[in-house]
Amino acid sequence: MSVQPLIFDTNIAKDKPENIRHPHNACPFCEPAQLTDILDQEADRIWLMNKFPTLQATWQTLVIETADHQGDIATYPVAQNRAIFQFAIKQWQATIASDRFTSVLLYKNFGPHSGGSLRHPHMQIVGLEAVDGYAHLTPANLSGYPVVTAGDLQVTVSDRPVMGFVEFNVTAAFDAINELADAVQKVVQWSLQDYFNGRCDSYNLFFYPFGDRLVAKVVPLFNVSPYYIGYRLAQADTPERMREIAAAVRQKF
Repeated sequence: MSVQPLIFDTNIAKDKPENIRHPHNACPFCEPAQLTDILDQEADRIWLMNKFPTLQATWQTLVIETADHQGDIATYPVAQNRAIFQFAIKQWQATIASDRFTSVLLYKNFGPHSGGSLRHPHMQIVGLEAVDGYAHLTPANLSGYPVVTAGDLQVTVSDRPVMGFVEFNVTAAFDAINELADAVQKVVQWSLQDYFNGRCDSYNLFFYPFGDRLVAKVVPLFNVSPYYIGYRLAQADTPERMREIAAAVRQKF
């Protein structure tokens, strides 16, 4: 299946602030009084336009999760993490419902291997005018070896990952966002604290509408596989190793 690439504007990108690799650089999100083009706000959660829309034919926005520069899903109190998920998913769903875009993406970068530029915790909601961002995905990418099944909630380790090696899928009904947020938090904690003896410092989080359900995919990150970069070939651990990982993460629940 051929999907047209997103066009990246380097003239805009060269002026983007960065403090993931250079933590002493200023953080624009730490000065909320200076923020503009705010779309919605709830407590210290802010949805606003991205000042550096590097992708052409898109509508790029940011969800600042908290005023705490060092915050993250792994360390938030449960109630705060739930509120962040509720806020971000509400804005994502409203953007989808506007019917302005071919597809709308909600995702998060965390850490130096994630592709992000700012440490301050945030998610991104991006409307794609002419591209189906879900075109390459199949239902098999969003299921796998069972970790936990509890009512509407299901957590799996992908046996058909999008990229690999280890990807977690957290699936829940759209009215069970708190349960989804709790499960994602446990998976992120395992990824950063336990995976490879705590040597993983980055992850991506992606959200997918999946029929009448919602899927959040957590991808612990190291370096990107050359097989994926050059050939779009995903790699997965052995079935035995994936079952071991599922058992280890199950201890978080």
